[in-house]
Amino acid sequence: MNEDKTEEPVAAAKETGSVLARKKVLRKVKEDEKLPLTVHLEELRWRIINCAVTVSVCFVVLYAVSDYLFELIRKPIGIDLVFLAPAEAFFVYLKISVYMAIFVSVPMILYQAWEFLAPGLLQSERKYTGAFVLSGVIFFLIGATFCYTMVLPYGLSFLIGYGGEGLTPMISVGNYISSVFKLTLAFGTIFEMPIVIVFLTKLGFVDPHTLGEKRSYFIVGSFVAASILTPPDVFTQIIMAVPMILLFELSVIVSKFFVNEKKGEDN
Repeated sequence: MNEDKTEEPVAAAKETGSVLARKKVLRKVKEDEKLPLTVHLEELRWRIINCAVTVSVCFVVLYAVSDYLFELIRKPIGIDLVFLAPAEAFFVYLKISVYMAIFVSVPMILYQAWEFLAPGLLQSERKYTGAFVLSGVIFFLIGATFCYTMVLPYGLSFLIGYGGEGLTPMISVGNYISSVFKLTLAFGTIFEMPIVIVFLTKLGFVDPHTLGEKRSYFIVGSFVAASILTPPDVFTQIIMAVPMILLFELSVIVSKFFVNEKKGEDN
């Protein structure tokens, strides 16, 4: 009995110490405050933990509606899917819940990423947290929606129809789910490009004129990235590369307004 009573204060002290350590690193850092590398690494660890907890909670909630989510994800392909192993169908619902949990957790992930980078910004620049998170979520949803409504239906129809009359498509449900979510996540991430470029321009890290001069390199890089991120067919690669180029051009145009605005404030 005495040992149990002794262990309780010790456990409580450890828990209190953990909470204090978390609050110590997850705080607003002053503009002129210098922190050692170990503190930044500890902060990164806690922010990753926060993201992991958010994804885990969303996973538990979304697993309860994984049947509905599966029907929603299966809609773009328009044919019946098959599973090639006894446990494949079971793991498919886990995959769906994990991927959807990551999508739902995007606001928290963006917030934690911004807060981790905020100590390197000026005090006047830290006020953009809300704008960064909100615009990041909106553009991510636009990219994911574009992939779901445009890329997947036409891309899958092209690939399946390419087989001809002598071939019967038998698509594995596990491979299909993985491919759909990876492609959707890639498009959602790519559509974050205007937000990143505009904010980097606003903070003075990049210049629209320099970006315009590097346009040819970006166009080549877009097709290279599309060939890596998409299935090995030219049609899907073009569908990804063209929006990347258009988003880049849009980012350069919008960022010029921020540069002119900044010059006006300086004058």
